[in-house]
Amino acid sequence: QTQLLGVLLAAASNFLISVSLNIQKCAHLRLVCRAEPKPYYTSKLWWCGITLLGLAEVGNFTAYGFAPIALVAPLGCVSVIGSAFISVLFLKKTMRTADILGGTLTITGIYLLVTFAPNVPQELTARQVQNSLVSWPFLVYSILEIIVFCILLYFYKRKAVKHIMVLLMMVALLASLTVIAVKAVSSMIALSVKGKMQLTYSVFYIMIVLMATSCAFQIKFLNQAMHLYEATAVVPINFVFITTSAIISGVIFYREFQSAALLSVFMFLFGCLLSFLGVIIIARNKKEEHLQIPFIDCGHIPGQKLTDKIQPDSHGSCYGTLNKEDDSVRNQS
Repeated sequence: QTQLLGVLLAAASNFLISVSLNIQKCAHLRLVCRAEPKPYYTSKLWWCGITLLGLAEVGNFTAYGFAPIALVAPLGCVSVIGSAFISVLFLKKTMRTADILGGTLTITGIYLLVTFAPNVPQELTARQVQNSLVSWPFLVYSILEIIVFCILLYFYKRKAVKHIMVLLMMVALLASLTVIAVKAVSSMIALSVKGKMQLTYSVFYIMIVLMATSCAFQIKFLNQAMHLYEATAVVPINFVFITTSAIISGVIFYREFQSAALLSVFMFLFGCLLSFLGVIIIARNKKEEHLQIPFIDCGHIPGQKLTDKIQPDSHGSCYGTLNKEDDSVRNQS
Protein backbone atom coordinates (compact mmCIF):
# COMPACT_ATOMS: atom_id res chain seq x y z
CA GLN A 1 0.00 0.00 0.00
CA THR A 2 2.85 2.37 0.80
CA GLN A 3 4.47 1.75 -2.60
CA LEU A 4 1.13 2.21 -4.36
CA LEU A 5 0.74 5.58 -2.62
CA GLY A 6 4.16 6.61 -3.91
CA VAL A 7 3.22 5.57 -7.46
CA LEU A 8 -0.04 7.55 -7.34
CA LEU A 9 1.75 10.59 -5.91
CA ALA A 10 4.46 10.46 -8.59
CA ALA A 11 1.99 10.00 -11.45
CA ALA A 12 -0.34 12.76 -10.19
CA SER A 13 2.60 15.12 -9.59
CA ASN A 14 4.04 14.63 -13.07
CA PHE A 15 0.59 15.11 -14.59
CA LEU A 16 0.29 18.38 -12.63
CA ILE A 17 3.67 19.44 -14.04
CA SER A 18 2.36 19.02 -17.59
CA VAL A 19 -0.80 20.99 -16.72
CA SER A 20 1.20 23.80 -15.10
CA LEU A 21 3.61 24.13 -18.03
CA ASN A 22 0.74 24.36 -20.50
CA ILE A 23 -1.03 26.94 -18.34
CA GLN A 24 2.14 29.05 -18.21
CA LYS A 25 2.55 28.75 -21.98
CA CYS A 26 -1.07 29.79 -22.47
CA ALA A 27 -0.52 32.80 -20.19
CA HIS A 28 2.54 33.90 -22.20
CA LEU A 29 0.62 33.62 -25.48
CA ARG A 30 -2.27 35.66 -24.11
CA LEU A 31 0.07 38.40 -22.93
CA VAL A 32 1.79 38.60 -26.32
CA CYS A 33 -1.56 38.97 -28.09
CA ARG A 34 -2.55 41.97 -25.96
CA ALA A 35 -2.39 45.46 -27.47
CA GLU A 36 -0.20 46.57 -24.54
CA PRO A 37 1.88 43.58 -23.39
CA LYS A 38 2.43 43.30 -19.62
CA PRO A 39 5.09 41.40 -17.67
CA TYR A 40 4.26 37.70 -17.30
CA TYR A 41 4.30 37.90 -13.49
CA THR A 42 1.25 40.19 -13.56
CA SER A 43 -0.87 37.40 -15.05
CA LYS A 44 -3.11 35.47 -12.63
CA LEU A 45 -3.08 32.55 -15.08
CA TRP A 46 0.73 32.40 -14.93
CA TRP A 47 0.69 32.39 -11.13
CA CYS A 48 -1.88 29.61 -11.22
CA GLY A 49 0.56 27.55 -13.31
CA ILE A 50 3.45 28.31 -10.94
CA THR A 51 1.34 27.27 -7.92
CA LEU A 52 0.48 23.96 -9.57
CA LEU A 53 4.15 23.42 -10.42
CA GLY A 54 5.12 23.97 -6.77
CA LEU A 55 2.48 21.49 -5.58
CA ALA A 56 3.68 18.98 -8.17
CA GLU A 57 7.30 19.22 -7.01
CA VAL A 58 6.25 18.75 -3.39
CA GLY A 59 4.27 15.66 -4.44
CA ASN A 60 7.24 14.29 -6.37
CA PHE A 61 9.49 14.86 -3.36
CA THR A 62 7.04 13.06 -1.08
CA ALA A 63 6.70 10.13 -3.53
CA TYR A 64 10.37 9.23 -3.04
CA GLY A 65 9.60 8.55 0.61
CA PHE A 66 7.01 5.89 -0.27
CA ALA A 67 8.31 4.23 -3.45
CA PRO A 68 11.73 3.14 -4.79
CA ILE A 69 13.76 5.44 -7.04
CA ALA A 70 13.56 2.86 -9.85
CA LEU A 71 9.79 3.34 -9.91
CA VAL A 72 9.41 7.08 -9.25
CA ALA A 73 12.04 8.30 -11.74
CA PRO A 74 10.60 6.61 -14.89
CA LEU A 75 7.16 8.02 -14.08
CA GLY A 76 8.52 11.36 -15.25
CA CYS A 77 7.28 10.26 -18.69
CA VAL A 78 3.74 11.01 -17.46
CA SER A 79 4.53 14.73 -17.75
CA VAL A 80 5.71 14.26 -21.36
CA ILE A 81 2.64 12.39 -22.59
CA GLY A 82 0.38 14.56 -20.42
CA SER A 83 1.81 17.71 -21.98
CA ALA A 84 1.31 16.31 -25.49
CA PHE A 85 -2.40 15.64 -24.91
CA ILE A 86 -3.22 18.62 -22.67
CA SER A 87 -1.69 21.04 -25.20
CA VAL A 88 -4.47 20.00 -27.57
CA LEU A 89 -6.96 21.53 -25.11
CA PHE A 90 -4.99 24.54 -23.84
CA LEU A 91 -3.05 25.59 -26.95
CA LYS A 92 -5.42 24.17 -29.61
CA LYS A 93 -2.73 21.95 -31.13
CA THR A 94 -3.51 19.16 -33.57
CA MET A 95 -3.36 15.61 -32.24
CA ARG A 96 -0.75 13.68 -34.23
CA THR A 97 -0.56 9.97 -34.94
CA ALA A 98 2.89 10.00 -33.31
CA ASP A 99 1.32 11.34 -30.10
CA ILE A 100 -1.18 8.47 -29.97
CA LEU A 101 1.45 5.83 -30.77
CA GLY A 102 3.97 7.29 -28.33
CA GLY A 103 1.32 7.62 -25.62
CA THR A 104 0.26 4.00 -26.08
CA LEU A 105 3.85 2.74 -25.82
CA THR A 106 4.53 4.91 -22.77
CA ILE A 107 1.37 3.80 -20.94
CA THR A 108 2.25 0.16 -21.66
CA GLY A 109 5.74 0.80 -20.31
CA ILE A 110 4.31 2.41 -17.16
CA TYR A 111 2.09 -0.63 -16.58
CA LEU A 112 5.13 -2.94 -16.78
CA LEU A 113 7.14 -0.63 -14.52
CA VAL A 114 4.48 -0.61 -11.81
CA THR A 115 3.86 -4.36 -12.09
CA PHE A 116 7.48 -5.51 -11.97
CA ALA A 117 9.04 -2.74 -9.85
CA PRO A 118 11.20 -3.89 -6.92
CA ASN A 119 9.24 -4.39 -3.72
CA VAL A 120 11.61 -3.25 -0.97
CA PRO A 121 11.03 -1.60 2.44
CA GLN A 122 10.85 2.19 2.05
CA GLU A 123 11.46 3.20 5.67
CA LEU A 124 15.06 4.38 5.57
CA THR A 125 16.63 5.44 8.85
CA ALA A 126 19.55 7.81 9.19
CA ARG A 127 21.73 4.86 10.24
CA GLN A 128 20.91 3.01 7.02
CA VAL A 129 21.73 6.09 4.93
CA GLN A 130 25.06 6.45 6.75
CA ASN A 131 25.92 2.81 6.10
CA SER A 132 25.05 3.17 2.41
CA LEU A 133 27.26 6.25 2.09
CA VAL A 134 30.35 4.32 3.22
CA SER A 135 29.53 1.03 1.46
CA TRP A 136 32.14 -0.04 -1.10
CA PRO A 137 29.70 -0.29 -4.08
CA PHE A 138 28.67 3.36 -3.62
CA LEU A 139 32.26 4.50 -3.04
CA VAL A 140 33.38 2.84 -6.30
CA TYR A 141 30.34 4.29 -8.10
CA SER A 142 31.07 7.77 -6.69
CA ILE A 143 34.72 7.67 -7.77
CA LEU A 144 33.79 6.60 -11.32
CA GLU A 145 31.09 9.26 -11.49
CA ILE A 146 33.49 11.99 -10.32
CA ILE A 147 36.11 10.94 -12.89
CA VAL A 148 33.60 10.94 -15.76
CA PHE A 149 32.13 14.26 -14.61
CA CYS A 150 35.57 15.89 -14.40
CA ILE A 151 36.43 14.69 -17.92
CA LEU A 152 33.16 16.10 -19.28
CA LEU A 153 33.67 19.35 -17.35
CA TYR A 154 37.20 19.64 -18.78
CA PHE A 155 35.87 19.42 -22.34
CA TYR A 156 33.05 21.81 -21.45
CA LYS A 157 35.25 24.48 -19.82
CA ARG A 158 38.68 24.21 -21.45
CA LYS A 159 37.78 22.91 -24.91
CA ALA A 160 34.45 24.78 -25.12
CA VAL A 161 32.62 21.61 -26.15
CA LYS A 162 28.91 22.42 -25.86
CA HIS A 163 27.58 19.26 -27.49
CA ILE A 164 24.12 18.20 -26.31
CA MET A 165 25.41 14.81 -25.16
CA VAL A 166 28.13 16.38 -23.02
CA LEU A 167 25.71 18.78 -21.33
CA LEU A 168 22.99 16.22 -20.69
CA MET A 169 25.43 13.59 -19.44
CA MET A 170 26.59 16.08 -16.80
CA VAL A 171 22.95 16.73 -15.92
CA ALA A 172 22.33 12.99 -15.57
CA LEU A 173 25.38 12.45 -13.35
CA LEU A 174 24.25 15.24 -11.05
CA ALA A 175 20.67 13.94 -11.12
CA SER A 176 21.81 10.58 -9.76
CA LEU A 177 23.11 12.34 -6.65
CA THR A 178 19.97 14.46 -6.45
CA VAL A 179 17.59 11.48 -6.35
CA ILE A 180 19.73 9.69 -3.75
CA ALA A 181 19.62 12.77 -1.52
CA VAL A 182 15.92 13.44 -2.17
CA LYS A 183 14.92 9.91 -1.24
CA ALA A 184 17.05 9.99 1.93
CA VAL A 185 15.66 13.36 3.07
CA SER A 186 12.06 12.44 2.19
CA SER A 187 12.30 9.10 4.00
CA MET A 188 13.85 10.60 7.14
CA ILE A 189 11.19 13.33 7.27
CA ALA A 190 8.44 10.71 6.85
CA LEU A 191 9.86 8.63 9.72
CA SER A 192 10.19 11.72 11.90
CA VAL A 193 6.53 12.60 11.29
CA LYS A 194 5.59 9.08 12.41
CA GLY A 195 7.42 9.62 15.69
CA LYS A 196 10.83 8.08 14.87
CA MET A 197 12.96 11.24 15.01
CA GLN A 198 15.71 11.27 12.36
CA LEU A 199 16.36 15.01 12.05
CA THR A 200 18.94 15.06 14.83
CA TYR A 201 21.44 13.08 12.73
CA SER A 202 24.08 15.05 10.82
CA VAL A 203 23.57 12.88 7.72
CA PHE A 204 20.13 14.47 7.28
CA TYR A 205 21.68 17.92 6.79
CA ILE A 206 24.50 16.52 4.66
CA MET A 207 21.86 15.09 2.33
CA ILE A 208 20.02 18.43 2.21
CA VAL A 209 23.23 20.21 1.15
CA LEU A 210 23.95 17.50 -1.44
CA MET A 211 20.39 17.77 -2.78
CA ALA A 212 20.46 21.56 -3.09
CA THR A 213 23.96 21.74 -4.62
CA SER A 214 23.51 18.97 -7.19
CA CYS A 215 20.08 20.33 -8.15
CA ALA A 216 21.44 23.86 -8.68
CA PHE A 217 24.26 22.73 -10.99
CA GLN A 218 21.89 20.34 -12.73
CA ILE A 219 19.56 23.25 -13.58
CA LYS A 220 22.53 25.29 -14.81
CA PHE A 221 23.66 22.71 -17.38
CA LEU A 222 20.09 21.89 -18.39
CA ASN A 223 19.36 25.56 -19.06
CA GLN A 224 22.53 25.72 -21.16
CA ALA A 225 21.30 22.78 -23.23
CA MET A 226 17.84 24.34 -23.64
CA HIS A 227 19.46 27.59 -24.77
CA LEU A 228 21.67 25.95 -27.41
CA TYR A 229 19.36 23.20 -28.68
CA GLU A 230 15.68 22.73 -29.41
CA ALA A 231 13.43 21.34 -26.70
CA THR A 232 12.37 18.53 -29.04
CA ALA A 233 15.94 17.21 -28.86
CA VAL A 234 16.68 18.02 -25.21
CA VAL A 235 13.51 16.58 -23.61
CA PRO A 236 13.73 12.93 -24.80
CA ILE A 237 17.51 12.63 -24.39
CA ASN A 238 17.37 14.23 -20.95
CA PHE A 239 14.54 11.91 -19.86
CA VAL A 240 16.42 8.79 -20.99
CA PHE A 241 19.72 9.87 -19.38
CA ILE A 242 18.22 11.02 -16.06
CA THR A 243 15.98 7.96 -15.70
CA THR A 244 18.85 5.59 -16.45
CA SER A 245 21.20 7.30 -13.97
CA ALA A 246 18.45 7.39 -11.31
CA ILE A 247 17.76 3.67 -11.65
CA ILE A 248 21.48 2.84 -11.47
CA SER A 249 21.94 5.00 -8.37
CA GLY A 250 18.92 3.35 -6.72
CA VAL A 251 20.32 -0.10 -7.45
CA ILE A 252 23.77 0.76 -6.05
CA PHE A 253 22.90 3.00 -3.09
CA TYR A 254 19.59 1.49 -1.91
CA ARG A 255 20.03 -2.01 -3.43
CA GLU A 256 16.49 -1.93 -4.83
CA PHE A 257 16.83 -5.02 -7.06
CA GLN A 258 18.81 -7.08 -4.56
CA SER A 259 16.18 -9.82 -4.14
CA ALA A 260 14.28 -9.39 -7.42
CA ALA A 261 13.73 -12.33 -9.77
CA LEU A 262 15.45 -12.30 -13.15
CA LEU A 263 12.12 -12.22 -15.02
CA SER A 264 10.97 -9.21 -12.99
CA VAL A 265 14.20 -7.35 -13.77
CA PHE A 266 13.87 -8.15 -17.49
CA MET A 267 10.21 -7.02 -17.64
CA PHE A 268 11.03 -3.86 -15.69
CA LEU A 269 13.82 -2.97 -18.12
CA PHE A 270 11.47 -3.74 -21.04
CA GLY A 271 8.94 -1.33 -19.52
CA CYS A 272 11.66 1.34 -19.31
CA LEU A 273 12.54 0.73 -22.96
CA LEU A 274 8.91 1.15 -24.03
CA SER A 275 8.66 4.39 -22.02
CA PHE A 276 11.85 5.72 -23.59
CA LEU A 277 10.62 4.83 -27.07
CA GLY A 278 7.23 6.43 -26.44
CA VAL A 279 8.76 9.72 -25.27
CA ILE A 280 11.14 9.81 -28.26
CA ILE A 281 8.26 9.21 -30.70
CA ILE A 282 6.18 11.98 -29.11
CA ALA A 283 9.07 14.48 -29.27
CA ARG A 284 10.29 13.44 -32.74
CA ASN A 285 9.54 15.90 -35.57
CA LYS A 286 7.60 18.10 -33.18
CA LYS A 287 7.80 21.66 -34.41
CA GLU A 288 9.30 24.26 -32.12
CA GLU A 289 6.95 27.08 -31.23
CA HIS A 290 8.20 30.63 -31.33
CA LEU A 291 6.29 33.63 -30.12
CA GLN A 292 5.32 35.91 -32.96
CA ILE A 293 7.18 39.20 -33.19
CA PRO A 294 5.01 42.35 -33.46
CA PHE A 295 3.10 42.54 -36.74
CA ILE A 296 1.82 45.41 -38.85
CA ASP A 297 -1.97 45.63 -38.91
CA CYS A 298 -3.33 46.36 -42.40
CA GLY A 299 -6.20 48.38 -40.96
CA HIS A 300 -8.34 49.79 -43.80
CA ILE A 301 -5.88 49.30 -46.65
CA PRO A 302 -7.87 48.83 -49.89
CA GLY A 303 -8.05 45.22 -50.99
CA GLN A 304 -7.19 43.88 -47.55
CA LYS A 305 -9.47 42.59 -44.81
CA LEU A 306 -9.42 44.19 -41.39
CA THR A 307 -8.07 41.00 -39.84
CA ASP A 308 -5.22 40.56 -42.37
CA LYS A 309 -1.68 41.04 -41.07
CA ILE A 310 1.52 41.74 -42.92
CA GLN A 311 4.64 40.31 -41.33
CA PRO A 312 7.90 42.00 -42.39
CA ASP A 313 10.36 39.63 -44.00
CA SER A 314 13.31 39.59 -41.61
CA HIS A 315 15.37 37.66 -44.16
CA GLY A 316 15.01 40.24 -46.86
CA SER A 317 17.79 42.67 -47.74
CA CYS A 318 15.58 45.70 -47.13
CA TYR A 319 14.15 44.68 -43.76
CA GLY A 320 13.77 47.83 -41.66
CA THR A 321 14.97 50.13 -44.50
CA LEU A 322 13.55 51.79 -47.58
CA ASN A 323 14.31 50.49 -51.05
CA LYS A 324 16.26 52.77 -53.37
CA GLU A 325 13.22 53.14 -55.62
CA ASP A 326 11.02 54.11 -52.69
CA ASP A 327 13.65 56.59 -51.52
CA SER A 328 13.89 58.24 -54.93
CA VAL A 329 10.11 58.54 -55.19
CA ARG A 330 10.03 60.18 -51.78
CA ASN A 331 12.73 62.70 -52.79
CA GLN A 332 10.83 63.60 -55.96
CA SER A 333 7.67 64.20 -54.03
